[in-house]
Amino acid sequence: MPAMLPRDSENNIIPVVRLKDGAAHAINATASSARNSTAFSSDTQIISLYATVPVRLRFGGAGVTATTSDHYFPAGVYYDVSIGGGKVGHYPYLAVLREGGSDGVLYISEKE
Repeated sequence: MPAMLPRDSENNIIPVVRLKDGAAHAINATASSARNSTAFSSDTQIISLYATVPVRLRFGGAGVTATTSDHYFPAGVYYDVSIGGGKVGHYPYLAVLREGGSDGVLYISEKE
């Protein structure tokens, strides 16, 4: 059976990637929106997410803010996400807002 590799927004195959040294992030998920304090590297196209509590997510620039109407991301799921690059826009920041009454952490790993 052939391996199925992920594809970017232009349907180009994204090679299997590894964790990038020095590019781990953790954002506290609370009742107030927070974002990564260090921008994702301009050459990072894939990040992995893991949340300890359900959260709301929004990608964007340095002023990005998450709201209760943004994308829902469940707790306990490890998931890879494309943040752009190449011919499409690149999202250097990710804002997070807890969903529900418990604070937690969103762990992010840049991949190369």
